[in-house]
Amino acid sequence: MAETLDFDAFHRDALPQMIAAGNGALANEALHKGSLAFRVGNTSYTYAKGGNAIEVVPGDEDADVVIELTPEEWSGVVHETLTAPGLLYSGRAKCLKGNAIGFVTFEPVLRALYNGRPVWHEEDPLLGFDGLPLDPTQSFTLSSNREEMAHFLRTAGYLVVRNVFSEDEIAGFLEEAAELEKEARKGDDLSWWGKNARGEEILSRITRAAAKPRLATLAREPRLLSLVELADTDLLPRKRARSEEEVSLIFKRPEMTEGLSDLPWHRDCGMGGHATICPVLIASTFLTEMSPESGDLRMLPGSWSGSVPYMDASDPRAPRGVQLSAKPGDVALHYGDTMHAAPEPEDDTRDNYRISATVGFARPEMRMPKKKDGFNNVLHQRDDGQIEHLSKVAERMSKPTDTD
Repeated sequence: MAETLDFDAFHRDALPQMIAAGNGALANEALHKGSLAFRVGNTSYTYAKGGNAIEVVPGDEDADVVIELTPEEWSGVVHETLTAPGLLYSGRAKCLKGNAIGFVTFEPVLRALYNGRPVWHEEDPLLGFDGLPLDPTQSFTLSSNREEMAHFLRTAGYLVVRNVFSEDEIAGFLEEAAELEKEARKGDDLSWWGKNARGEEILSRITRAAAKPRLATLAREPRLLSLVELADTDLLPRKRARSEEEVSLIFKRPEMTEGLSDLPWHRDCGMGGHATICPVLIASTFLTEMSPESGDLRMLPGSWSGSVPYMDASDPRAPRGVQLSAKPGDVALHYGDTMHAAPEPEDDTRDNYRISATVGFARPEMRMPKKKDGFNNVLHQRDDGQIEHLSKVAERMSKPTDTD
């Protein structure tokens, strides 16, 4: 369990040293606008843009956003076991002033300040195995040079491998996926739901796919394990409280208007637990085509080693990233800290859309977050199984200002 820090002593003694050591300049670079204050008990401190380094001052009168946390919750933010989205989804962060989304947008600032994590820049050069600029769209096969594949994964934070599974194997997976669709029920805490433009309740994710025998094999499939061995860290199938949750199914749907189906730019440890679970490697096996028309997956190359501000995948100002294409039987791997997004399908007239089966791999000694902090548990806050978009959660929890 992470140490609970003394809020006042940390700001008075430890933080000035961290700022002077260089974290203050990193945080200042990450902060583009606005100021954030934390209030713990009767004490508060405000973080604001400075000249060469971030400024931290007592009080919260001039802060744009004021967030109240318990000592344990604030300590979790410092230790990177708790996050702004996780604390907002679970209703534990209290926004006393301003828009709670400001807490979310401040995360790169806090990660730089508390942990020295640099800010990711889209223009940062990435070099391939041959020393030339990396082609972020490159894909591989099981027979490709493994040193080159490992270098690509290490550099970009993701990897696409073609023709890993046969047509017959994919057909078997799809048969079981159809059975799981029929079995899913709203509010079962093992499926995600939303609504489309016609008001129809639509299933978008199932987290108990390992309940089926063929899909369950993915958690220990030798071909997937051989790809996971490309990582610099020894990783094993991520243990779950229930073995049926070792494999999940994702169903992309068109015209979704409610529920968390079209994911914004995010990292998989964005609900919490980075310090105790990462590095995590996610293997996605594609059971149908992945394309912009059927629902694609986008990556920000190299972002897994830095911090990226919150942004919506549909925001015209956001990076487009690299669009990963795949056919049935292809596999994509990505580090959980790699920023990625899953925009809505561009073609709403198709007969089928992207279906993928995912498995997580982590360090053998990895400690899962407490159940209340777990990804699935944090997101499930509604009886109807819908997962709200983060912007809606933040808006609902925001404190109106005097000028509103």
